[in-house]
Amino acid sequence: MISGLLIMGGLGILCGAGLALASKIFYVYVDPKVEAVTGALPGANCGGCGKPGCGANAEAIVKGKASPSSCVAGGPDIAAEIAAIMGVKLEAREPDIARPGCTYGTQDADLKYIYDGVMDCRAAALLGGGSKVCPIGCLGLGTCVRACPFNALSMGPDHLPVVNVERCTGCGTCERVCPKGIITLTSNTRRIQAEYTTDECTAPCQRACPAGIDIPAYILAIREKKFGEAVRIIKETNPFPLVCGRICVHPCEFDCRRNLVDNAVAINPLKRFVADYEMNSGQRIHVPRGPETGKRVAVIGGGAEGLTAAYYLNRLGHESTVYEGTERLGGLLHTGLPENRLPRKALEWEINGILDAGVKANLNQKLGKDFTIESLLKEGNSAVFVATGGWDTRMSEKDGDSKILPGVQLLVDFLLKHREGAKQAPGKNVMILGGGKAALDAAGLSLQTGSQKVYLVLRKSKERSGYSDEEIMSAEKEGVVFFFESALTKMLGRGGDLTQVSIRSSRADRQGEEILDVDTLMIGAGRFPELIYVPRMEEQEKEGWETVAPYPGPFAMEDIGIFRPGEAGSDYKAVVEAIGAGRRAANSVHRFLTGRDMNAPSTMIRRATRVLTLDKLEPVSTVPRQEMPELSPEDRIGDPSAEIALGFSEEQAVKEAGRCLQCGLICYSRLQRIEHSAQKRIAHSA
Repeated sequence: MISGLLIMGGLGILCGAGLALASKIFYVYVDPKVEAVTGALPGANCGGCGKPGCGANAEAIVKGKASPSSCVAGGPDIAAEIAAIMGVKLEAREPDIARPGCTYGTQDADLKYIYDGVMDCRAAALLGGGSKVCPIGCLGLGTCVRACPFNALSMGPDHLPVVNVERCTGCGTCERVCPKGIITLTSNTRRIQAEYTTDECTAPCQRACPAGIDIPAYILAIREKKFGEAVRIIKETNPFPLVCGRICVHPCEFDCRRNLVDNAVAINPLKRFVADYEMNSGQRIHVPRGPETGKRVAVIGGGAEGLTAAYYLNRLGHESTVYEGTERLGGLLHTGLPENRLPRKALEWEINGILDAGVKANLNQKLGKDFTIESLLKEGNSAVFVATGGWDTRMSEKDGDSKILPGVQLLVDFLLKHREGAKQAPGKNVMILGGGKAALDAAGLSLQTGSQKVYLVLRKSKERSGYSDEEIMSAEKEGVVFFFESALTKMLGRGGDLTQVSIRSSRADRQGEEILDVDTLMIGAGRFPELIYVPRMEEQEKEGWETVAPYPGPFAMEDIGIFRPGEAGSDYKAVVEAIGAGRRAANSVHRFLTGRDMNAPSTMIRRATRVLTLDKLEPVSTVPRQEMPELSPEDRIGDPSAEIALGFSEEQAVKEAGRCLQCGLICYSRLQRIEHSAQKRIAHSA
């Protein structure tokens, strides 16, 4: 008995000694800060930080590879606690919220079959993409709800997920588990930068809007009498609802599905109604501003495009300043429209609203006279956006000199000056972009007046260029070098001089970027292009500058190049196009300054994108369109400056909003269809 106890005791001592030795040999040091940060984290292991769990995120934070605010589930209090542990300053972070993108549940949508299998959306999606006819519709089985680690989601009575914004942390778990991709993270910044894609449930009116406004959303808000919310939705992509509500060409109404039944919804008058509501209330409604970036951006040109770009740059957290060559902002909105169509009171309200949001403005400042691109960059601006291309800018140049941009001039000005007797060469190395037969004339004149090299760059192929073989051969003999199927992608310079350009060709024998020494760039169009200038990135080029190819919008006809046809939109075009171009320019600058990808999503909806839609609707009740009240002919004579269109009343606006079918990709409101069917059944039974 005693011997057995001694043996057991000895074995215990031996094992203890072995474990003590092993703990010394296999000891792994754990940083106390890692333990402290791990203890501060919520322990949800949701993966919203991009790491496999809270422990991995804690290690990344301590090693400086992740921000103290990287835990999306923790909120500001936990972020502040972690920052205190690390002894660092906390960076501001904009919260994300989950947003379902499907409008109609399985009981309201058209179905291919009745699903009766495993109650998981991922399983249901394996069977022909799910039961819905719509390829991107919510399957309604609640996979996202069960996956949410914070109980922020629930299924509504329509079998669609409902987000509790108070509980949602933006961890992205729901986004990752949804097989249809209809629930995504959103924020003010994301919505400002958004472009519609084929992965989203979009209505025809949304896809037709050059500004990218979420039209069904603001009309639904009007129907529910949430007029301030409607203004906020519009201003996420358009800071000029008063102006657009009066003068927009409203392509959205041409694509409205109501046209298949009776008449389009009065989308533009509804926009005007809520914009008038904001102005008459005296309370400005702004899109919330994102975290400060510490970056300064100069915007040259105070028209609709420039003001829009400055507004959204400010909303994205940058300090933006507009430089305007005249004594007031607004461009053609001030000079080209009569008072009875666009009252100055409405225009001034919107311009002052942009300034009230924090945008600065310097008036009577002319580019090339009072400041230059170089001077703005030297003053500490991280980027300069040029939006001075409208014909009103050309008319304001009394001396007719178009050389307001470094090394850039208009082809038409060069030819006019030569006709007036000027014989000076435009530059040593000249590049001409487009311009038709006039470009050939300018190329020949450049060589005759002393230019050493002349390049002619065209986006079209040789066969579609409009030049005959004889014309091309003759020009080549003179020394003109042709670049067919090519686009200018970058300009590089130093001080006030252009030094090089980069072009890219889509031809098989000339693919890739090609850098050419060029000091003069002639633009074939009759206006200046929109350009983004930034400091050179190379260490040896501290005073140099380069241009950035803007983020391509949905209305561009080409993917590459600085001067994309079909999208540049100063005030001489429809103002809504200028507004859309301004917001996308702000997007481009923001992406560049924050180091994000400048390429458009491969799924972005463009002009030529084929999107699933409908060419007919099931019978729905016809509802007359509300007529816009107008000033009487007698009153017009008495006051020619009085506004003719008076705007909807609240009753009219709510009624008109009720006509909206709240369309999705192929779904639309069945309420009116149900009423029609019920009336039909009653008629048959009578």
